[in-house]
Amino acid sequence: MQAVREGDLGALAVLFERHHRPLFNYFVHMNGNRDLSEDLVQDVFMRMLKYRQSYQPDRAFAAWMYQIARNAQADSIGKRKLEIAMPEREFASANVMEENLKRRQEISLLKKAMSRLPEDKRELLVLSRFQNLKYDEIGAILGCDVGAVKVRVYRAVKALGQIYFELSGERAS
Repeated sequence: MQAVREGDLGALAVLFERHHRPLFNYFVHMNGNRDLSEDLVQDVFMRMLKYRQSYQPDRAFAAWMYQIARNAQADSIGKRKLEIAMPEREFASANVMEENLKRRQEISLLKKAMSRLPEDKRELLVLSRFQNLKYDEIGAILGCDVGAVKVRVYRAVKALGQIYFELSGERAS
């Protein structure tokens, strides 16, 4: 990103190749809409170009990029007033049909539970579990320390578990 900041705009293509898929996955997990997610990825890279002077080399690139992504997501929600729904995914039929059906039901239930989490908790889980960001990177994105991130992730996992068990009719252990 430092090269882009210094005027080598062609280096943005390298960044796009490295980071467009993780960004797309982040957006799909956040808003459940593949088409919108593609648009948001493009928006993030346009914003990275526009605001390239705000990049600070001493700060983690991923933190800066995901902060831009968060802003793009928030702007999108404000503009479109989306109803957030998690997409259904197809699974390979390598397992026995009954096991596959049970797994699909569990995944569907988990996606419903994720969609019912408040956006801040869902975002924490997406960043930590799906994007595999480290807690210090998440802290840089959210503007808090690692300890606060750990507590928030713990609370988000706990809230997700409660919602999941409510939806499934089971009791949380």
